[in-house]
Amino acid sequence: MSKKKKKIRTDFRKNRGSRTRPRDLTRDFQADQLDLDKAATRERVSGKGELTRKRTVVGAETVEDETGLRVLPDVDETLCEPGTVLSVHGLLSVVRSDRGIDYQCATRRLLKTLSTDQRHVVATGDRVLFRPWGHEEGIIERIEPRTGVISRTSRGKQHVLVANVDQLLIIASAAEPEIKPNLIDRMLITAEKSNIRPLICINKIDLVDPARLQPLVGVYGQMGYQVLLVSAESGHGIATLRRMTMGQKSVVSGQSGVGKSSLLNAIQPGLELRVRSVSEENEKGRHTTTTATLIPLDLGGYIVDTPGIRQFQLWDVIPAEVAGFFRDLRVHINDCRFPDCTHTHEEQCAVKDAVADGHLDTRRYQSYCHLLENGE
Repeated sequence: MSKKKKKIRTDFRKNRGSRTRPRDLTRDFQADQLDLDKAATRERVSGKGELTRKRTVVGAETVEDETGLRVLPDVDETLCEPGTVLSVHGLLSVVRSDRGIDYQCATRRLLKTLSTDQRHVVATGDRVLFRPWGHEEGIIERIEPRTGVISRTSRGKQHVLVANVDQLLIIASAAEPEIKPNLIDRMLITAEKSNIRPLICINKIDLVDPARLQPLVGVYGQMGYQVLLVSAESGHGIATLRRMTMGQKSVVSGQSGVGKSSLLNAIQPGLELRVRSVSEENEKGRHTTTTATLIPLDLGGYIVDTPGIRQFQLWDVIPAEVAGFFRDLRVHINDCRFPDCTHTHEEQCAVKDAVADGHLDTRRYQSYCHLLENGE
């Protein structure tokens, strides 16, 4: 007797529902613009409401991962191969099979219709099951549960930059463009939330006196974060960075123009990623990398090169959680008088007292207040 397949009732995207009937019939009738020959003569009335936006998926199971992909469809694994998504280009994804062959893959319609907060259902770094067909083409049938997700908010949805990494290389530049500590703080929060090891790399130190960076380096170092001073131009610190990425699943992230692609070219000679100079008018970087791309390393592991960012709005972090993701604030929270203290205006606040006494860096506290106030 065959085993009965599981059935799961789940939501699907709103734009997949049937169109509602026109709501301007009365206005058209009064304006004598209603075409009675094209008007519907009958209408089906249903009391299901939002239930009509659900569908039944046969042979699936519910899972929980860091991006809300709650349905894992059952597939015929004898027809599929496991692989890793190298990059996503619109409707197509480049998937490298475990046999080392690259396939141009479309995504199964079922996966695209399931309700999710994500902008795109497939992300670089995803482990997938795909069904090959034709000449190095295929269909992604299932996306495996994710860990180690780096994502941000984009137009109200979750933009997953990369999945299944265990190390975040936060790339900043000492000059051209100027370093943005607040952007580093946001990325540190994302790393803390996703339980990913952060590594702060300050590039282009050949353009400044390294002593200028010591106060900032000292603040992050006291919190237990590792900070590397490197230069893709002179080669300073590249050997250490190469050793830190050996055998790891890493992702590089930072604003445009900080030299992410240049550092990757230095880590793995022969890579020959395209680089561009910083604009002389506003010292802002110019976009060189246009999509997140997974790059296997000769020394083992891989690195994901991501496009430069100028804004990094946190995803799924409520104001009450922000202080808990700041390592230096976290140690003072329990000493506040009020359990729901926001550490901004309350009396007898241990965090504010630590700032006044010089035990907490003023810039870090201002960064916290800016995040709390703006939520982005």
